[in-house]
Amino acid sequence: MRTYVAKPLAVRETRKWWVVDAAGQPLGRIATKVASVLRGKHKAIFTPHVDAGDFVIVVNANKAKLTGTKTGTKMYYRHTGHPGGIYKRTYAEVLGRHPELPLRLAVRGMLPKNVLGRQLLTKLKIYSSADHPHKAQRPEPLAL
Repeated sequence: MRTYVAKPLAVRETRKWWVVDAAGQPLGRIATKVASVLRGKHKAIFTPHVDAGDFVIVVNANKAKLTGTKTGTKMYYRHTGHPGGIYKRTYAEVLGRHPELPLRLAVRGMLPKNVLGRQLLTKLKIYSSADHPHKAQRPEPLAL
C-alpha cells in the first residue's frame, strides 16, 4: 500500500470556511482548535508539508477569557533590536489597543515557524465584534 500525499491544487478545491465564537471561551482552547483546523489536521488527507487546512473566522475575540489573574500578569514583549529597546505590555493593555492581537499571537505560536506557518496565518480572520464580512462564503460553526 502506498502512502497518500496531498497535492496543493487538489486541496485548494476542498477548502471550507468555519466560524468560531470566542465569547466566554478560554483563549488557549480556542487557539489550539483554530491552529489544528488551519493546518488541516481534522482531515484525512493531512500532509505536514502541504497547506491542507481551511479558513477560520473568529468573532468576539475580545471576549475570550483567561483563567486566574493572567489578565493583569500575562506580559507581551516586543524588542526594537536596539539596546534597551524592549517594550512590555500586560494582556489588559494589549486587549485595549488591539483586541484581536492576543488570539492571533496565541495561534501563531502553535503553527510551524516557517513559510508554511506564515501562509497558514493568512487564512485566519479575527474580528472583535460579532459581525464579519465573510457571509458570502457561508461559514459553518466550528464546535469547540
